[in-house]
Amino acid sequence: MSKFNFIKTDIEDMYIIEPSIFGDDRGYFMETYNKEEFNQAGLTMDFVQDNQSKSKKGVLRGLHFQKKNPQGKLVRVLRGKVFDVGVDLRSESETYGEWKGVILSGENKKQFYVPEGFAHGFLVLSENATFAYKCTDFYHSDDEGGIIWDDEDVNIDWPLDDIDEIILSEKDKELNSLAETKFKF
Repeated sequence: MSKFNFIKTDIEDMYIIEPSIFGDDRGYFMETYNKEEFNQAGLTMDFVQDNQSKSKKGVLRGLHFQKKNPQGKLVRVLRGKVFDVGVDLRSESETYGEWKGVILSGENKKQFYVPEGFAHGFLVLSENATFAYKCTDFYHSDDEGGIIWDDEDVNIDWPLDDIDEIILSEKDKELNSLAETKFKF
């Protein structure tokens, strides 16, 4: 029996992953990654770097990518809740410019695999969120690219009802639209 439910999204190579959770009165246990099971599901990536961040409500990180060293990311939330998004930037893809988003939380324990060739970002919906992700390539600060979070052509349906203010880094405020970026993998 698999310890994971691999849910294909309507964008090729992008998955929502539900781990099996084993709980009792002491708490719970779950595997967050198992190379054999991921390989059997067709997810044969190799991870080389793990990252973690903590952000407050309204923080929006993204939409980021690396140009020459694209990163696939297996993302999850340890505490709190975020809306996580991947935007397809693969030049040969039928879904170029399309996005998929999913709520990730410490409670639902879902994971999201955003493959290489995608822009990635997330919006914090809870008071705070601790976000963790595995990457298929190393971070290179001189290789950064991005798309502005509110690009009208990409048209992400961010859940903004309970968000008083979007908080962006200075770098993310300067990002261009997908049309202006003209970037494709």
